[in-house]
Amino acid sequence: MSTLLPAPLTALPRPHRVVWPHLIQRWATYLLAPVDGGSVAAFRALFGGLLFWEILRYFQHGWIETYYVTPTFHFTYPFLDFIRPWPGNGMYIHFAVMGVLALLIALGLFYRLAAPLFCLAFAYVFLLDKAYYLNHFYLIVLLSFLLCLMPAHHAASLDRWLFFRGQSPVVPRWSVLLLRAQIFIVYFYAGLAKLNPDWLQGEPMRLWLAERADFPLIGSYFTSEWVVFFFAYSGLLFDLSIGFLLLWRRTRPWALGVAGLFHLLNSQLFHIGIFPALAFGATLIFAEPDWPRRMLYRLFGVNTGARPNNVATQPNVGRWITPILLVVIHLYLLVQLLIPLRHWLYPSDVSWTEEGHRFAWHMKLRTKEAVLHLYLTDPRTGETWEISPAIDLSARQLDEMSTRPDMVVQYAHHLAEQFSRPGQPRLIIHVDLQVSLNGRPYQSLIDPTVNLADVPLVNLKPVNWILPLTIPLHPQTDPIFYAPHSPDDFDTFRRDDRSSR
Repeated sequence: MSTLLPAPLTALPRPHRVVWPHLIQRWATYLLAPVDGGSVAAFRALFGGLLFWEILRYFQHGWIETYYVTPTFHFTYPFLDFIRPWPGNGMYIHFAVMGVLALLIALGLFYRLAAPLFCLAFAYVFLLDKAYYLNHFYLIVLLSFLLCLMPAHHAASLDRWLFFRGQSPVVPRWSVLLLRAQIFIVYFYAGLAKLNPDWLQGEPMRLWLAERADFPLIGSYFTSEWVVFFFAYSGLLFDLSIGFLLLWRRTRPWALGVAGLFHLLNSQLFHIGIFPALAFGATLIFAEPDWPRRMLYRLFGVNTGARPNNVATQPNVGRWITPILLVVIHLYLLVQLLIPLRHWLYPSDVSWTEEGHRFAWHMKLRTKEAVLHLYLTDPRTGETWEISPAIDLSARQLDEMSTRPDMVVQYAHHLAEQFSRPGQPRLIIHVDLQVSLNGRPYQSLIDPTVNLADVPLVNLKPVNWILPLTIPLHPQTDPIFYAPHSPDDFDTFRRDDRSSR
């Protein structure tokens, strides 16, 4: 009879109390294991050097004055309207300090101080105006934040040479994996964004290539349909697959070569700043962590004294990392995986409405042309007059605002506050905004009957004052492009996303 009695509850297995903590411990041990710090150091040097060069370009081309000193109005981000440009010569000083910090990061000197200060300084500039949003500037903010978390100065740095020569040139494995994950996300989500009807029909690649028919050697083929689809689909396949090919050791050398050619061609075809160099340099983080040391040895016979087979015996440099930091890293990656998907919560085409476009790696996906008219109405008298936004905005601000409904609303609120008198009803703001997407005929983007001065500045839900795209794409349409000729010629101008990759 005793054999029929059930086993005591204390004898039952408890897998959830044993297995999960064991797996978490193994995962944490794997992340904290030391690896050669050469690849992280190379990334740090490349990142700092490119940003130093970019800041020099801002001084050289006068962009600091054009973007941040001259304009009297800035399109601030929601809840961050307190972020304003420095008065006087403050912006010049700010960029000069950023240049010094970027150089310190590249050299690995006072790195633990320079990295977070640069991150804060660049994020401040990035958040000053939505009109200057670029995907690679957003990427720079993220990468500079990640550099704050990791000991990227443990190898090939002046800090190590000056202050801790005896320390092993290793970093915790999560440093390498975190950078790889970030770059993988950028590429993969850029590929997902290209899975849209326009791109699969060859637009706007057809428009862009037609404008570069004078490109040396191969430009004469750019108007051929097979070339258009080759560029469109090869870009799609590249973005979707390059991360996987870089992760696999057997395909990695070929993937690095293809990535180099891809970004080199992009740099010659399109004006996209430092992105090609930054993107290709970042792909090198997928190579083995000790690749800089092996390269130095093969090319110059330089032995740095840290052979790969000795790395595993080094002390666990991740011991100082707290569990809180590991939780932050995982939460960070979760946010990076979810934010680019938020545009799926909106029913309309994101390339048309712009709802969920920012921070989603929608890079070089569309080209837009716009015809904009702004009307102010006095509710007391019914008098209506048209106003030129060129009185407040730079050419680039006007260019960006013309195709982004949230920025049009923001500027409408600015006009209502600027021209309304104290104690009097606020002015009514209507807009006639005609936009062409990827060569389509023009159609209204914003309901012209809606008073934009009454539209909330922040609304995370789909809105009914943005009119849906109703005109289908006709690939053979030959669009008419416009460009402003003077500050007063604001009615018709062109907008494209050539610089947003």
